Amino acid sequence: MTVRDVAIIGSGLVGATAALALSRGGLDVALVGADLSAAGERPPESWDPRIYAISPGSRSLLERVEVWSSLPVDRIQPVRSMRIQGDAGGVLGFEAMDSGVEALAYILESRLLSEALHRKARSSGIELKIPARPVAMEQAADHMRVDLDNGAAITARLVVGADGARSWVRRWSGIPCDVRIYPQTAVVANFESELSHGGVARQWFREDGILALLPLPGRRVSMVWSAAEGKAKELLDLHPQALSAAVSQAFQGVAGELTSITAAASFPLRRLNCARYIAPRLVLIGDAAHNIHPLAGQGLNLGLRDVQSLADLLTNRGADRDCGSLSLLRRYQRTRREDVSGMIAVTDGLQRLFSSRSPGVPTLRNLGLSLTGRVPMIRRALAQHALA
Repeated sequence: MTVRDVAIIGSGLVGATAALALSRGGLDVALVGADLSAAGERPPESWDPRIYAISPGSRSLLERVEVWSSLPVDRIQPVRSMRIQGDAGGVLGFEAMDSGVEALAYILESRLLSEALHRKARSSGIELKIPARPVAMEQAADHMRVDLDNGAAITARLVVGADGARSWVRRWSGIPCDVRIYPQTAVVANFESELSHGGVARQWFREDGILALLPLPGRRVSMVWSAAEGKAKELLDLHPQALSAAVSQAFQGVAGELTSITAAASFPLRRLNCARYIAPRLVLIGDAAHNIHPLAGQGLNLGLRDVQSLADLLTNRGADRDCGSLSLLRRYQRTRREDVSGMIAVTDGLQRLFSSRSPGVPTLRNLGLSLTGRVPMIRRALAQHALA
């Protein structure tokens, strides 16, 4: 029986990055998940409606696993500045120059990053069990056995659950989670824009939801509108031309006239944080462990910080040769708890604050937004956390 160091369940962005990072650190890794190569069947000139804001810290991780350099540079848009506007005049701004970085974030399509990760995984000596999904797991004293739906099985010292918000690994482990379903749906779409975005990302806290304009390469922009169910359905039902007009108006004309280049898509929103991220010979990372509201654009970055912490811990474990030992996993959990809990508190708090219709609250929250922008120390602290 071959006992590998790590079996990663989930071949999405976080799982594939974890496989590369751990393999690069000298661990024997297997990756189990869906076959995502079909994404490459789209015409190369098409655009993916699902995009991510990659932080400088996440870019550094992708550079270390030798993926960033393989991404097409003409499909990556640096964010040079950010403007946040409240629903009653409050304004907050960030500049890359003030933080001493090239960009606050890099806007990148999900499909392109997934393809690059999987190309690298295929050439990196990782055992790929794709397509496959787990159907049973059994814990022994010094390993875990994972049975797959294709009849194969993997034995490993440690199982990493990176299988997303509906994680099978999490359900199997019985780890309890605190869940809040937001009364909102995120609607996403991409557009050609009449005016240049200038590398500026914008966000509006509105009465009908939280609206983000993210710059794409050229004169293109991406919309993420976290709206109440009724508003989200209304947006999804619009003809592309009518949607372009509605979004252009919501963007307050900063992008000029818009032309739809992707159909609108949607996904539900929720907050989730597990009571713990570990169990004997098992660890949860990414959306399997925590989900946050997308208003800060930090969901994927939070998962990639999980990957970095886990890779640092396992590749520098010293005399403790068993990468599934509970003492190691407890150290991982301690390292990640503060970061995750802090980000959940910020995003959940902002969502609640700007959803409140109580008298006087709009004035106070917008005053707070503007005052934050006028205190350099606070503004820099917020920016540095987002850059990680």
